[in-house]
Amino acid sequence: MIATLLQLLPEADFMSPTIDWHAIAPEMVILVGSLVLILLDSIKLDKAKPFMPTLASLVLLGALIPVITLAVDGSTRVLFGGSYVVDSMSLVLKALFLVSAYIVVLMSTNYVADGDYWESEYYSLIVAAVLGMLVMCSARDLLMIFVALELLSIPAYMLAAWRKGDEKSNEAGLKYYLMGVFASAVLLYGMSLIYGVGRSTRLDVIAENLVRIGDGRGAPIVTLAMIFVIIGFAFKVSAVPFHTWAPDTYEGAPTPVTAFLAVASKTAGFVALIQIVFYCFAARPDIIQPVFAVLAILSMTVGNLIALKQTNVVRMLAYSGIAQAGFMLAPFAVIETNREQALSSIVIYLVIYAAMNLGAFAVIIAITRKTRSAEITSLGGLFSYMPGLTVVMTIFLASLAGIPPFGGWYAKFGVWQALIGGNTALGYALAIIMAINTVVAAYYYLNVAKTMWFDEAPDGDTTPVKIPFSLIGAMGVTVVATVLFGVLPGLLTNISDFTPIAAALGR
Repeated sequence: MIATLLQLLPEADFMSPTIDWHAIAPEMVILVGSLVLILLDSIKLDKAKPFMPTLASLVLLGALIPVITLAVDGSTRVLFGGSYVVDSMSLVLKALFLVSAYIVVLMSTNYVADGDYWESEYYSLIVAAVLGMLVMCSARDLLMIFVALELLSIPAYMLAAWRKGDEKSNEAGLKYYLMGVFASAVLLYGMSLIYGVGRSTRLDVIAENLVRIGDGRGAPIVTLAMIFVIIGFAFKVSAVPFHTWAPDTYEGAPTPVTAFLAVASKTAGFVALIQIVFYCFAARPDIIQPVFAVLAILSMTVGNLIALKQTNVVRMLAYSGIAQAGFMLAPFAVIETNREQALSSIVIYLVIYAAMNLGAFAVIIAITRKTRSAEITSLGGLFSYMPGLTVVMTIFLASLAGIPPFGGWYAKFGVWQALIGGNTALGYALAIIMAINTVVAAYYYLNVAKTMWFDEAPDGDTTPVKIPFSLIGAMGVTVVATVLFGVLPGLLTNISDFTPIAAALGR
C-alpha cells in the first residue's frame, strides 16, 4: 500500500532542493574559513597564534571573490522559495561587510598581540559575526533575519568584554549583553505577532497580507507588532532612546572591537531595517513614517547635543554615531513618495560612514600607542610630532562633519536630497532639522582638529611613535576611500542604483 501511495505522489516532492552554490559561495567561504580557524586553534593551540590574523584576512578577502563574480554576472538569484535573494544591493552590502571586517583585522593585529588578550578566538568570533552579516544581506524571511541577527550579535557580546581583567570592559560586555537580550526578546515578540497576522515568515507574503488587513480588525495588532520590531532593531543601530548601551560599551571594549561595533554591527542593524521596512512594512507607511521621523529627530539631536560635552574622543564618536544613525534613519520617513532615492541614500551613507569611522578609530589606536589615553586633551600638539597622522585624522573629522571634498558631504547630501525629493511636509521638516544638526556636529569635530593642530602637547613629550604596518594599511585604505568617495561620488552612485529593486518593491 505504501508503495502504491508513493507512486501516486509527484516525483518532484522527493527531489532534493536545487541549490545555487555560486549564489551562496561568499557565505560558504566564510563558514569553511571559520571552521578552519577553530580547528587550527584547537589542534595547534599557541603555535597557531601568529597565523590567525593572516588566515582571517585571507578568508575575508577570499569571500570577496565570489561577491565580485556575482556582481559581474549581474543576475538576481532567488533561493529557498524566495526566502534568500542575491541581488545588486545585497552584493554591495556584502562587500562592505567583508572589507570592513578586513580593516578591523588589520587594526587588531598588533593591538591584540601586544595586549593581554586571547588571540585565536578573537579572530574566530569576528569571522563568525561576519557570516551572520552576509546572511542578513540576502535574507527575505523573518526566521532567517532573526538567526542572522543573533549569529552576529552573540560574538559581539563576547568581544565587547575581551579585555578580561578590565572593569570597564566587563561592564561594557555585560551591559551590551543584557540590553541586547532584552531587545531581541522585544524583536522576537514583534515578529511573532507579524507572523500571526501575516500568515507567513516570507516578507513579500506578509506585505501582501498587511495590505489586505488595512484598517480592519487586525490593524491594532499590526501597529503594535511593527513598533515592537522597529524598537528591536533601533537598539542595534543605537537610536535614541535605545542608545544607552553604546557610550559605555564603546569606551570599555577594546578599540578595534569598538570600531567593529560602531561600523559593521551598526550597519548590520540598518541592513535588517532595510529588509524589514522596504520589503515588508512599506505596505503600511502610515505607521512607519511617523515612527522613523521621531527616531531620526531624537537620535540626531540628542546624540549631537551630548557629544558636545564629551572630553573622551571614543565617547564623542559614540554619541556622534548615534547622531549619524539619526541621519540614516531619516530617509525611512519618505519611502512612500521617494522610495528609490531613500533606499540609495541609506546604502551610500552606510558605505561612506564605514570608511570614515573605521579610519577615525584606526587613528585613535595609533595615537593611544603613545598617549595611553583617549582624552581629547591628550591629542594636543599632535601636529608638532606626527603631522601625517594629524592630517589623516583631520580628513576623517571633516568628512564626519560633512565638509567637502570628503565623502561625508555626499552622504549627507544624498539623504538631504531624498528628504527634499519626497515632497512632503515631514520630509522638509527632517531636512531642516538635519541641516541644523550638521552645523552643531561640525563644532565638536572641528574642536578635536583644533586641539591637534594648535594646542600644545600636555606632557611636553613630542617623540613620534612607531605605527605598525597593518595599522598604516588600515588608515591608508580608509583615507583613500573617504577622499575618493567625496571627489568622485559617481563611483557610489553607479553601484547604488537600485531603481529596479525599489520599483519591484512598489508593486
